[in-house]
Amino acid sequence: MTTTTCGSHACGCGGSAAPVADTPVARINGIALHAPGEQLPEELLRQRACTELLRQQAQREGLLAQDDAPGMDGATSIAATQAIEQLLERALQVPEPSEEACRRYHAAHPTLHGEGERLRLRHVLFAVTPGVDVKQLRQRAESVLLDLRCADDGGVRFAEAARQWSNCPSGQQGGELGWLTQADCAPEFAREIFGKAEVGVLSRLVHSRFGLHVVEVCEREAGRALVFEEVQASVALLLRQQAWINALRQYLQLLAGAAEVEGVQLDAADTPLVQ
Repeated sequence: MTTTTCGSHACGCGGSAAPVADTPVARINGIALHAPGEQLPEELLRQRACTELLRQQAQREGLLAQDDAPGMDGATSIAATQAIEQLLERALQVPEPSEEACRRYHAAHPTLHGEGERLRLRHVLFAVTPGVDVKQLRQRAESVLLDLRCADDGGVRFAEAARQWSNCPSGQQGGELGWLTQADCAPEFAREIFGKAEVGVLSRLVHSRFGLHVVEVCEREAGRALVFEEVQASVALLLRQQAWINALRQYLQLLAGAAEVEGVQLDAADTPLVQ
């Protein structure tokens, strides 16, 4: 685990900081999460708070030296990152999913692990690049999404938006990506659009490692549904990952409930939620 993974799983992440006069300093048990006068996006502030909760707990449990301290930019030391890994290995006891649970999940998601499904797509990519104002980028992407969801012109406006806004070379072709399979896409992008029934401009932005996408599913070709035995291992892995994320979220709630938290909103629990 890295601090970035922790933040994205438990609290979200992203955004850049901007100096604002008289901004109160957020703290966890008196440890500042940012420099005085610096204002952070809410998700980034929660990410730092979650990482700091884990760093301090690693110190309490003797996994990290007491003189370790976070930087004002939210960075943690290599020793702290390793200690947090050890802490979570000790604290998050995630059971193996049973065959019954895997079968239930497979039955409820029959097309999730299909073979041969193809989609004809087009998109408008708002790329997240170094130095970009993520908040403004999201606002622009959401505005374009709303406009295209309301369009009823046979796709003319979508093609124009792609040529105007998209940071993908496909923008010059109106955002056309052609026919794609799951293997052709980044995994996080594929999870959002394959194995579903939606056609048309999706009602949400699709996130990927490249940025924010306004996506239109033009056509779908169903693939062959795989029998349980063919996908049992991948279903079990997915359920383990989901259980780990839930356990991490609950563990952070427990730590937040026992901490003095200033200037940042975190869920807290006053009773142990992780067994």
